[in-house]
Amino acid sequence: MCRREGMKLFLKGEKCFTKCTLERRPQPPGPHAQRRGRKVSDYGLQLREKQKARRLYGVLEHQFRRHFAAAERRPGLTGENLLQVLEMRLDNVIYRMGLADSRSQARQLVRHGHLDVNGHKVDIPSYACKPGDEIRVRESSKGNEYFQALQPQLARKQIAPWMELNNNTMVGRVMRIPGREELGLDINEQLIVEFYSR
Repeated sequence: MCRREGMKLFLKGEKCFTKCTLERRPQPPGPHAQRRGRKVSDYGLQLREKQKARRLYGVLEHQFRRHFAAAERRPGLTGENLLQVLEMRLDNVIYRMGLADSRSQARQLVRHGHLDVNGHKVDIPSYACKPGDEIRVRESSKGNEYFQALQPQLARKQIAPWMELNNNTMVGRVMRIPGREELGLDINEQLIVEFYSR
């Protein structure tokens, strides 16, 4: 998928820094990759941006359309709203806090019921977090081998500036909704808006 989109999507966590196929073979996959030198249409550019965002956040098409519809209903720029909706998904918040190495691993932690949001067990990865939400590893899960190995590493991990994490208790809090400039994503969200506005 990284080769198809032409950028690192960090789908495999730490492996993306050591064994990235994009660095070895930067061309797109498939037997006709060498012949893909022709000009890409506007629709093709819009589709690639949409697919890039979908794959980066690990969201299916139907979910992505729902998130786009939610972003359209909010006041402000639809493209920025879309990225904020995607960033505030629980699986992405867990990933940004450093409790998981990839979004897919964060999704698995959520699905297996290892996390509480505001004192209640939540096992839905698409749960929309809000500023002020407290996310903690459940007491019953802290003895888990994964979290035992993770705790000493948390101090070295970099967390997003719009959230905070207590490394000792593994309790995090969403402080605010991130601004577009803080996300550091190589995505042109305006092309996604144009794709869905056809």
